[in-house]
Amino acid sequence: MKKFLLLASMAVTAMASAWATTDGKVYEPVNDIKIKNLWIMDRVHTPAEFNASPLSQGTYARMATMKDNVVYVSRSGAQLAVTEENDSILQCVVYRFDALTGQRLADLPLTLDGKPYGTKEAASLSANNIGTDHFGHMWIAPYSSEVNTVQKLYQLDVETGELTLVTELEKGDALARIDYIDLVGDITREEAMCTIMGMGSQVATVYRWQAEQGDDFEGGFEGDTYIDFTAFYPETVTLWGYAPYVKICLGEDEETMYAGELFWLDGFQTAPALYDFTGEMITTFEPVAVDNPELVPEAGTNGVTEFSLEGRNFIAYSMAQYSGDGHGCQANICELGPDMMLEGMTHYWTIPADSLGKVSDSGTRIHCLNAQKGVDAQGNEEITLLTYKCYNGIGVYKIGKNVGGDDPDPTVPGDVNGDGAVDINDANILINVILGKDTADKYNGRADVDGNGSVDVKDSNIVINKILGK
Repeated sequence: MKKFLLLASMAVTAMASAWATTDGKVYEPVNDIKIKNLWIMDRVHTPAEFNASPLSQGTYARMATMKDNVVYVSRSGAQLAVTEENDSILQCVVYRFDALTGQRLADLPLTLDGKPYGTKEAASLSANNIGTDHFGHMWIAPYSSEVNTVQKLYQLDVETGELTLVTELEKGDALARIDYIDLVGDITREEAMCTIMGMGSQVATVYRWQAEQGDDFEGGFEGDTYIDFTAFYPETVTLWGYAPYVKICLGEDEETMYAGELFWLDGFQTAPALYDFTGEMITTFEPVAVDNPELVPEAGTNGVTEFSLEGRNFIAYSMAQYSGDGHGCQANICELGPDMMLEGMTHYWTIPADSLGKVSDSGTRIHCLNAQKGVDAQGNEEITLLTYKCYNGIGVYKIGKNVGGDDPDPTVPGDVNGDGAVDINDANILINVILGKDTADKYNGRADVDGNGSVDVKDSNIVINKILGK
């Protein structure tokens, strides 16, 4: 019997080591909305696992996104590949993870015209951007330097890794560096229009392109491809800093849904601010600095997104770069104030509560925040939120009214985290409780699977056998 228990414990430990764990924190519900961490892999909670992952191998894995419960992380420069001409070049790659469990999936090497996509110089940043449009098309975009006259955009085949050129967006006569872009709509323009935006680095320039359904792209500032902005927060700033980031808002009706009339600009040395396409600043952190100064992000980081849930409007934003004073690589989640303004907003949570890490990413600047709306088993709205900071860590959170459950479900023995299934996440929790790395009390009795009043290897045996179909 002892031998069986030891083998079962070893099996759980082996399985746990191959999967990401949770941040181990209990986040209090706010306005009947809850949040829980599904999994995390970072320098704080799982340093050994993170150091063994490709996300720790240099700082070229820049951006991340989600689609169909898969996390995609694009790496601009990757392993050597050999072409048919026997010419070794750097091939870009996309790393993939299960969005619900953190399990690493097969990598996706990128190709263009049947050949490895990349260049002989890793600094080319050929896959600096990755995203999904609102019609399910995934896309890749390189950075565009201050001498490049166009910003390229590719569609990505997630089955083969093959890229197809969508467009080359003309910059006009303002040639600034663009590190990151955002878009809304349909990149193919078959079902809807598409709006694309990018910010120039160390200038005041913002680029914008639009294409109506069935048409080609043209300048999105009333025919112009760019304008120079004059309003910033803080007011002492006169231009964007390094690797600035734009997040385009969806419109409220069918006509404006993908027109991108409003957008958040986060300019490294500026805090996120909401603008319209005329360059007017709609809302900033200025009133927040007076009423709730602890909610104002530090300069030197870029990352913002917004989402709605249960009729409430939220913003998630990066609090600080890796060097932040107490907030390195963390994000705030806040409900916006009246009329979707920053003024009067309510803080809900800071994730992770103890950071992803605080290691320099050599100037990548971007903190990726990606929110996707879905429904739970009872039909209630819920949000899956991805947080990713290059060279520090990655995690996925669920937000909703019924997230995590409140009470043990006797019909699902072994469902420790209360998500309705018995899987490796439950095994991870049990082994961490047994090893003293987690506490059983926050799982509302679900960790004591056999109900004998303690959490021990017998409970892990039950869960591991259930996972194995025994």
